[in-house]
Amino acid sequence: MLSSEDLLVRQYTPLVRRVALQLVARLPANVELDDLMQAGLMGLLDAARRYREMADAQFETYATTRIRGAMLDELRSQDWLPRSVRSKSRRIETAIHELTHRLLRAPSEAEIADELEMPLESYQEMLEEARGVQILHYEDLARNQNDAGADLTADPELSAWDNPLDRLVSKGLRSALVEAIKALPEREQLLLSLQFEQDLNQKEISLAMGVTEGRVSQLRTQAVGRIRAYLAASAWNVEPSEGYADSKLI
Repeated sequence: MLSSEDLLVRQYTPLVRRVALQLVARLPANVELDDLMQAGLMGLLDAARRYREMADAQFETYATTRIRGAMLDELRSQDWLPRSVRSKSRRIETAIHELTHRLLRAPSEAEIADELEMPLESYQEMLEEARGVQILHYEDLARNQNDAGADLTADPELSAWDNPLDRLVSKGLRSALVEAIKALPEREQLLLSLQFEQDLNQKEISLAMGVTEGRVSQLRTQAVGRIRAYLAASAWNVEPSEGYADSKLI
């Protein structure tokens, strides 16, 4: 005879696939559905073991949070960016944030280099070494959130929007991204427009802008640093949105 835990796992296994499909539809193509489902099943099993029936806490709501949390943990574990890249990115973002606050405008490359107490050439090398950083990472979306594995039986009123994926498609985030891009220097706005609106590759962008491909990489990293600094300083709200944030840009 099956135990209550086994019955819950068997009954709610389709929920794992549903959550995984919702998640994978908004992620890069290299993310495997099977990997998410495997992680989600572990989350479902954990939910079945921990769940205690309460009048105000439905198992499906509780399990969904556990399943999503397990999938997000799996995505974080697959993060390919080395710590050194993240460290350089954070230094750049912090310098940009401090300078923007003091100058009340977008700082120049030379000013950022001075803030970092290094020659301009060294700063440009740092930009090259920090390439690959995205505008948003999963931990950014989860910032200031309740832990993904939080026990919903303790707070059954948690909003359905209280998860990182829903922040990704929120109106507040979209608005903040638009404002952050508007605040970029004209050259960096042009670069992002060529890449994401006109879908040009790095070589084509370098020809259009009259710079080397390496310089394109540096300018993109700097633009991303400016946008990340802007988003970190802004309190964008989580609101349902009919559209999606640009997954390529993020």
